[in-house]
Amino acid sequence: MSTSSSPYPELTPEDEETAVLQQLLRLEIPDVGGAPVEKINPLGREVTLLSAVMLNVGQILGSGIYAVPGVILSSVGSVGMLFVYWILGPIFAFAGLALYSELAAMFPHRSGAEVVYLEQAYPRPKFLVSSSFAVTTVLMSFSASNAIVFAQYTLTAFGLPVTGHNQTCVALAVVAITIGGVGLSTKWSLRAVNVFSVVKIISVAFMVVTGVAVLSGLTHIKDPYANFHDLFEGSTSNPNALATALVKVNHAFIGYHNAFNVLGEIKASNPVRTVRKSSIISLSLVSVLFLLVNVAYVAVVPREEIRHSGQLIAALFFHRVFGPTIGVKVLPLLVAFSCFGNIIAVTIGQTRIIREVARQGLLPYPSFFSSTRPFGTPLGPVALKAFLTVFVILAIPAKDAFNFVLDLASYPHLVFQCAMAVGVWILRKRRALAGLPQSMFKAHNSLVVLYLISCIFLLVMPWVPPEPGHADVSFWYATYCVAGIGLLLCCGLYYWLWIIILPKFGGYQVVEEVEELPDGARNARLVRRYKEAEDDRQPLLVHRAE
Repeated sequence: MSTSSSPYPELTPEDEETAVLQQLLRLEIPDVGGAPVEKINPLGREVTLLSAVMLNVGQILGSGIYAVPGVILSSVGSVGMLFVYWILGPIFAFAGLALYSELAAMFPHRSGAEVVYLEQAYPRPKFLVSSSFAVTTVLMSFSASNAIVFAQYTLTAFGLPVTGHNQTCVALAVVAITIGGVGLSTKWSLRAVNVFSVVKIISVAFMVVTGVAVLSGLTHIKDPYANFHDLFEGSTSNPNALATALVKVNHAFIGYHNAFNVLGEIKASNPVRTVRKSSIISLSLVSVLFLLVNVAYVAVVPREEIRHSGQLIAALFFHRVFGPTIGVKVLPLLVAFSCFGNIIAVTIGQTRIIREVARQGLLPYPSFFSSTRPFGTPLGPVALKAFLTVFVILAIPAKDAFNFVLDLASYPHLVFQCAMAVGVWILRKRRALAGLPQSMFKAHNSLVVLYLISCIFLLVMPWVPPEPGHADVSFWYATYCVAGIGLLLCCGLYYWLWIIILPKFGGYQVVEEVEELPDGARNARLVRRYKEAEDDRQPLLVHRAE
């Protein structure tokens, strides 16, 4: 490598990355408001490369691979299209990873991922994008789908009927244990994620090996290649069905960027490189495992049984290969075990997002949600997530809970994913005008466009009516689209009243005060400042006593 163009000729490429990162931290970046930078991280720095990998794997290996293949096959109609979707999923995920890596390198000291990127990309109109993302993110930050699948598989394992009442009771119990544990200790939560993730990888790998044994004729399964004939027979071209299937595949890969949510808690000197590496490792590993598990499903379970399996395709797989004893009693517990670990991993990431939202001043009592007392954990966000998860489990009919919750949570998020993709170009231009260097992990424009197109497709196609019998809920197929858009419109109405109308008639403006908490946390607090007040353009610094 030529050293003439490098500002650090005596350093290795890895050390040069670290030096550039440290230089960026010292640069004065134009202030666009939002959450104040914390001089120290009150949550500590407990996350290593291994923990980051396991946080990603722990979220990806949840209910998705055990629950959605049957729903996807029911939507797309053919085994060939099923495999195509499990190849497309990682492609879109890697495109998204390129975006996250570039944006993280622009703000290497901030946890919360999308909270930060949208805050910085769209500072005007002030509070509009941030408050809209805050409301939708907080309201959608439940783990009901994994709790529901955990309940279904646990009941199946113990031979109990999967009734609405039984499902709800078990789901509530697992929420109390998993989410409550994250509120007590970050260190032990990370250790739990490591253990659960390793066991989950072994479990999925065992399913892959089982599939190989079936295809090799080493089991009692007759004609394991039956479903591989005429792979694309029965394929649908209905846009709604294709979009619904892609939503489910995307759901299965959600979590490849979970480590970006804890960027400020990474131990390494170059946290961006660490989380990027962890995401590449976890996404590559899981992509291969997921495709091979689907091959195993197709080798064991007849196509029509897969289509009508709902969320219990893995139970059918275990039952047909290992019989009623192991298949029904033991292996479904591994699926429940996977969901259990997933809830912990998701809670660690999402509570950091909620905390960053609170630090922007966009939640009531921001100091409560920003504080890390008494356990050094984001206890306020943990409590809020637990409440929302319990509410969703109780409010949605058990029959349609999994599919509707999954779809509803994804739709508003896609709007912000589109905004984030466009925001990459906005931030690049702003940094160039400010004389700042490009992100050390600049994403190729083709990847940004690919990711943006996939998000737009998922926003538009679900409005096309599905073919008869292919809707994934028992009520109107586009209910979740309307509910998602309604939520965003309510955010806009709330912003219009809160920031424009009420201040206009009240003779005040909404401004930010910076609050210092005893544990080292810092957050903004939005307050009214009347026009006669002096120096109304400067934020106040408020210190809170012990």
